[in-house]
Amino acid sequence: MFGINGTDFPPVKEDTFCKYVLYYEINNSRVRIWDLIILIPNALFVLFLVVRFNKAQLKLRATSSPIFLTFYSLVWGNVIISLIRCAVSMTVNAAMPLGGLIDKILWVTVRFFLLATEMSVVIFGLAFVISGHMDSRSSIRYVLLATSFISLAFTVTQGTLEIVMPDDMFHIDTRDYDLFGHGGMLFWFTSSLVFGIIYLVILLLPWIPIREYLALPTKLSFYFYILLLALLDITQAVGAGLLIWGSMQPGLCVVDVTTWLYFSLYTPLVYHTFLSEFFSVSQPSIMFSYKAQMDEPMDDDQVSLPHQQSFSSLKTDSDYIYQQSNSVYDSTLFEAGGTTPMNPMYSASLQSPDSIASGQSIDMHTGFANQNMLST
Repeated sequence: MFGINGTDFPPVKEDTFCKYVLYYEINNSRVRIWDLIILIPNALFVLFLVVRFNKAQLKLRATSSPIFLTFYSLVWGNVIISLIRCAVSMTVNAAMPLGGLIDKILWVTVRFFLLATEMSVVIFGLAFVISGHMDSRSSIRYVLLATSFISLAFTVTQGTLEIVMPDDMFHIDTRDYDLFGHGGMLFWFTSSLVFGIIYLVILLLPWIPIREYLALPTKLSFYFYILLLALLDITQAVGAGLLIWGSMQPGLCVVDVTTWLYFSLYTPLVYHTFLSEFFSVSQPSIMFSYKAQMDEPMDDDQVSLPHQQSFSSLKTDSDYIYQQSNSVYDSTLFEAGGTTPMNPMYSASLQSPDSIASGQSIDMHTGFANQNMLST
């Protein structure tokens, strides 16, 4: 392998742990340790999603806005494609040309889904900064299309470099095949550095004068999410740089760790940051949020929330995701003497799936809501 300065650096020995873990197969069964340690956390997360699926489904049905469903679908898509990649990689023979090609295509496919989600979350936040909310189906659709095209361009470039110009650092001489090398360390270094800088800029937005003209997200969890990605990308750039400039073994270990963190824990991070509060709160704000009445007609794809009334401030689902929870809803609205009735669909979501299936729970809460409305 040649460094940037033209010096010929010896590759990392195949028996070095950080390279050995990438290709070692358990009892020659094609089940590589690397695939297994990525599979396990993803499988556990799928189990977590399955256990909570009924409750999540009821909560999603109780909201009339698509943004939570969008985040939830992205989470499911990421984890499923990651499981598929691990399963297929454990069954194909990477030492064969076709098997190695399939393995690399699956890697860049997973990267496509993860990167599209990564950019969508950020662009949703920037759209929030510009417009103050993100409650339109067409807006969400445009964001997803834009991030998909950008991610596709990125992964096609990465996949082309990976197939046409494989990195010698990830070549296994004893088995005569190339491991997935992220498009080469120069590409990985450059892209990671760019993403890291972008995330650092986002972190600085609340401390620059322009903040006075922007509706910046106020949730600490959003900035913690951005900070983690910034640290991850910068660390990846450091690891790739060490490989480029000759510190082979430390660089490969850093790349291994950051790769495992990204492909194993990024999707749970998205769920925890943007969905866990919604699915755990007993009374999600979106069921009681209001939009100001406007003289002009609403767009066809604009989400209409139940029981709309005129309020001085605009409360939307993007408020709930990117803003502090206490600024989105007032718990006093739900006290016994409050005048705002509880949405029957959400009331039903607090019951067991069996009772909802029988129809008894919905009828009971609908009657209770109607009685409250008549009494007020």
